[in-house]
Amino acid sequence: MRNLMLRIGRLMAMLGGLVLVGLVVITCVSVLGRIGNTLGHNAWLESAAAPLAALFRHLGPVRGDFELVEAGVAFAIFAFFPWCQLKRGHATVDLFTQFLPQTGQRFLAMLWEVLLALVIAALTWRLIVGTLDKADNGETTFLLQFPVWWGFALCAFAATVASVVALYVAAMRVRELFTGVDSLIAPEAGAEH
Repeated sequence: MRNLMLRIGRLMAMLGGLVLVGLVVITCVSVLGRIGNTLGHNAWLESAAAPLAALFRHLGPVRGDFELVEAGVAFAIFAFFPWCQLKRGHATVDLFTQFLPQTGQRFLAMLWEVLLALVIAALTWRLIVGTLDKADNGETTFLLQFPVWWGFALCAFAATVASVVALYVAAMRVRELFTGVDSLIAPEAGAEH
């Protein structure tokens, strides 16, 4: 089960990374298009190189770039949750807990993992409700006119995966509390890292 969760977490992180790279490309193309369009309207460039200025005037931002960035970043955030959860990547402040005995530290780790799993599950539930609501009302984005529920559905999918992984991690922390064995980090026979 551990290896399956690691594969799922890694796959989701790669999907989130690919989406972010795509958004960076879209943003860069959009910014360069805006700059080119501005240069195309520059009086000096029009007098020095009219054909180049005319070419630049045809450039512009990517239509609906902010709509794509909005949906893509939301998906990427949820896509990174599983990997972060599995690798204990969430920020913690251990200033007051580092002096606790190992059992106390395990208990706190379990408590926070269970609470985080509940929060992620609640977010997932609300995303699913929001997806259904947006699908019912037919709302579309302003410029691209694609249905808003598409972005919600992608986020709900990623959040569902994050919920499954978070529940698994919480269960492993409960197990760790009673056995003293870290089931997430300790390598299993033939397991990859």
